[in-house]
Amino acid sequence: MGSRSSLLLRDEEIEEIRRTTGFSHNQIIRLYHRFNSLDKSNNGFLSREDFLRIPELAINPLGDRIIHAFFGETHDSTLNFKQYVKVLATFRPVKDGSDNRLNSREEKLKFAFKMYDVDHNDKISREELLLVLQMMVGANISEEQLGCIADRTIQEADNDNDGLISFEEFQKAMERTDVEQKMSIRFLH
Repeated sequence: MGSRSSLLLRDEEIEEIRRTTGFSHNQIIRLYHRFNSLDKSNNGFLSREDFLRIPELAINPLGDRIIHAFFGETHDSTLNFKQYVKVLATFRPVKDGSDNRLNSREEKLKFAFKMYDVDHNDKISREELLLVLQMMVGANISEEQLGCIADRTIQEADNDNDGLISFEEFQKAMERTDVEQKMSIRFLH
């Protein structure tokens, strides 16, 4: 803990972050180092451009949507360290008796829902579903096939027949999906 960047994070801040996110002291220090390595301008904030420098996000067809979901709650163009860790806490694996609100099934589903809710109206339309599907599969599936997938998805999930998928409908549609497994990242201790 003798490096310069770990000294900038006070023990009381680490403890507060540990309590709210469930990350261990060492995980928080590692995440702080990663945050600082991404913060090329050394201003204490990450911009969307900083995230685009992450090779895995830069090549991911949904990279822009993932980055957008990181910034979704703040409506700002930057994230500070606490905001960054809070979003990452969503991806902490759920362990018996040690989960918190941030890494609950519902929070994981909210993050996934944001990926599809392009216009931020808390509903997923056929057009939004098509847009994200096109990002995911590119030219590997015809427009007609994608349209059929989008129509069937909406038909199966849209319980109130308004032609849109609400978060509640999305949650219900995902009932049998192991979200806890699929949306968890193993953070090193």
